[in-house]
Formats: sequence, structure tokens, C-alpha cells
Amino acid sequence: MPETAPDYDPANWPLGRLLSAAARRVERRWDDRLLAIDLTHAAVIVLDHLIRGGATGADALSAAARVKPQTMSKTLDRMERDGLIERTPDPDDRRRRTVQATDRGRDAFASAQHLEQEILPDDPELRSALLRLIER
Repeated sequence: MPETAPDYDPANWPLGRLLSAAARRVERRWDDRLLAIDLTHAAVIVLDHLIRGGATGADALSAAARVKPQTMSKTLDRMERDGLIERTPDPDDRRRRTVQATDRGRDAFASAQHLEQEILPDDPELRSALLRLIER
């Protein structure tokens, strides 16, 4: 059997390449599992903010998710069409609309949380290392 070239052995990869490859692999598995329950990663981010008491307006949601307002608008349109959220006029400013998760959206978010634990169970050491990387 031929030897594996050192650059094809993940043990020899630079840390950045290793992190990137791991992130892509987890993301593909996550996206595939979400697709099976008719969710997108973007929808999970929105539902997370709404259910945990975060942002409720489209502008605030786009800032919290770090996406452009146009991207968030398309995400919210799809989510509303799929019955995951509802948008209602803001009682303080009729030009704006607030976004709330529906019962279906809350159920979908709960399902996504269970899937995430199956794919990547919480590991305090990994969580701490990732937080340190993000905070840099």
C-alpha cells in the first residue's frame, strides 16, 4: 500500500486549514440535517434571537446575525411563507414591523437544537477554545 503524502495527512496540516476543514464538515452535516426538517441555518439564527428574547425588528435581526438587511429580508420572507414567523406592525412605529416566532417556528427551533446536540455535542473545552478564537 503506498504511503500517504504528508500534506494529505490532516495531522500535518496547518491549524488554519484544519479548522477550516472541520468547520466545513460540520456545516455540511448541519445543513443536510436542517434541510431534512425544512429549515435553513439562517432561519435557526433568526429563531434563536426571537425565542431567546433578542432582536425583533428586521434591522436589529440583520445586525445581530451580521448579514445585510436585504439578506435578512429574504430570509424573513421565506420564514413567514413557511409559517415559522409572523410580522406585525410595531405599536410604537407603524412604519416598522416586529417579528415573532410562531408555534411552528418554536417547534422547529427545538428540533434544530436536538439535531445540533446529535451532530456536535457541547464540549466545554471546545466551546472555550472557539470563543477565544472569535474574541481575538
